[in-house]
Amino acid sequence: MASSGLQMLGFILAFIGWIGIVVSTAMPQWKISSYAGDNIVTAQAIYEGLWMSCVMQSTGQMQCKVYDSLLKLEGSLQATRALMVASILLGLIATFVSMIGMKCMKCLENDEPKKMLMAVIGGIVYLVSGFAALVATSWYGNRVARDFFNPYTPVNTRFEFGQALFIGWAAASLAILGGAFLSCSCPRRETSYPPSRPYPKSAPSAGKDYV
Repeated sequence: MASSGLQMLGFILAFIGWIGIVVSTAMPQWKISSYAGDNIVTAQAIYEGLWMSCVMQSTGQMQCKVYDSLLKLEGSLQATRALMVASILLGLIATFVSMIGMKCMKCLENDEPKKMLMAVIGGIVYLVSGFAALVATSWYGNRVARDFFNPYTPVNTRFEFGQALFIGWAAASLAILGGAFLSCSCPRRETSYPPSRPYPKSAPSAGKDYV
């Protein structure tokens, strides 16, 4: 029962983490314009994401523009895109594989070892998905921080961490934690020893009558 509860907890955490990775990838707020400095005009806020850049006016109106050319993008941005898309695809595969291995599902009900193996494989794929998202968000965040503290970067072009980065970090952590729970949810096999062979009973010797 404890193993089944741990498996369900791991799947829920990993699935929520995967949903968060999808949301983070689609959001344009990966970095937001910084208001550090004295001569910064705050009439508008600039957001940049993996797929588009947006400008929000002080009136609340937002205008977004999708990046025109893939070849004009920086290599680090293309690598972040690739890692996040790979994380989403791996998470999708892990979701289906884990569902097959869940004890509450009827799939492979008659083959318990294979069902347990599917749950473990799903957990491992969730781990890989979470690590891919964690590397992508950390790499992007490091680049934002490095540009922010670069003294040669103009003050009015500096950016800070956006909401999508924080969502991505939290989602990757949930996916890793859930994948670890799924991988460890299978009970250990008890060591079975061959049954001991009973020793044959010796037939009672016939007593001799002495006169």
